[in-house]
Formats: sequence, C-alpha cells, structure tokens
Amino acid sequence: MKKRKSTARQLGRYIVADPEICHGKLTFRGTRIFVADVLEQVASGMVWEAIIEEWDGGITEEAITEAVQLAAQALLRHVDEFVIESMSA
Repeated sequence: MKKRKSTARQLGRYIVADPEICHGKLTFRGTRIFVADVLEQVASGMVWEAIIEEWDGGITEEAITEAVQLAAQALLRHVDEFVIESMSA
C-alpha cells in the first residue's frame, strides 16, 4: 500500500486545514471543530469559558486566542478588499 503524502497545512499551533478532515475547512487540530463556528461565537459576545464548555473542552483559550489573532491579521492584510458601509441611519 502506498503512503499518501499529507496535504494538511498547519496555520498555527492549534489551527489546521486538511482536505481529508471537514473538506479542508479550518479546524482546531485534533478536532472537527470549525474555526469559523468558534469565531462566530466570539463575535456574538459569548464568554470564552462558555465556548470551551460548549465544545466539551475540545478547544482551549489559547486555541481561541490564536483563531482571533489569525482572523485579525487576515482582516488587516486584506482590508482594502472589504466594503465598509456607513453606519449612519
């Protein structure tokens, strides 16, 4: 049997993109927890301890911190691609 070369990409200590896990969407290493789902929980104002509890301890505060930091870096790197609409009503 031929050993397949892994095409998984590690984006940090806790975040990976592996085409063989969840169709390559970003997940927390060793889990099937989508980074996007956790970032949505953070954005909604959910307390990090509650997020960790909701995922049965499958992620840590350090993992959430890394996700937020990578998301912030991506936003700053690509800010010109986003359309920012006025909040005035």
